[in-house]
Amino acid sequence: MPSPDSHPNDPLHGVTLKTVLQTMVDRHGWRALADRIPIRCFMFDPSINSSLKFLRQTPWARKKLEDWFIYEANRNPPRP
Repeated sequence: MPSPDSHPNDPLHGVTLKTVLQTMVDRHGWRALADRIPIRCFMFDPSINSSLKFLRQTPWARKKLEDWFIYEANRNPPRP
C-alpha cells in the first residue's frame, strides 16, 4: 500500500471519513462541531454512525469537516 507521502497533493489520502470524524470529536467534542458546522446530526443526539451517514450524503457538510481537519493538520503537523 502506498504511503500518504506518495500523494503530496491529497492530504486526506488514506484517511477515512470515520477517522476524520472521530478525530474531530475527540479533539473538540460534539458541541464544537455543531457550533462550527450547524447540522442536526451534530446538534441533537449525535453519534458517529448517524453523522457518517449524513456526511456521506451531503458533500458541502463533508467538505467543511474535511477542510477543518486539514487546516488543523497543517497547523499542527505530527512530530516524527
